[in-house]
Amino acid sequence: MEVIKMNNKLTEDYFENLFVEYPDVVKAKDLKKMLPKIGKNKIYKLLQEKKIYSKKIGRDYFIPKSSIIKYLMEK
Repeated sequence: MEVIKMNNKLTEDYFENLFVEYPDVVKAKDLKKMLPKIGKNKIYKLLQEKKIYSKKIGRDYFIPKSSIIKYLMEK
């Protein structure tokens, strides 16, 4: 985890490469795969509280990959 402690650009590159197999916008089920240590209820709570930016269209949440990276960099 020493990569995370370095400057923001290096950290951002690290996370972008980590999620390269995912599209630029993901749904909540994909977010669960990206963050496997977080449960389904916690993921929906993060989305509802706007801690991870998303747009809700119908019953689905659409989450930009960049907002997931931003959330991880803040932690």
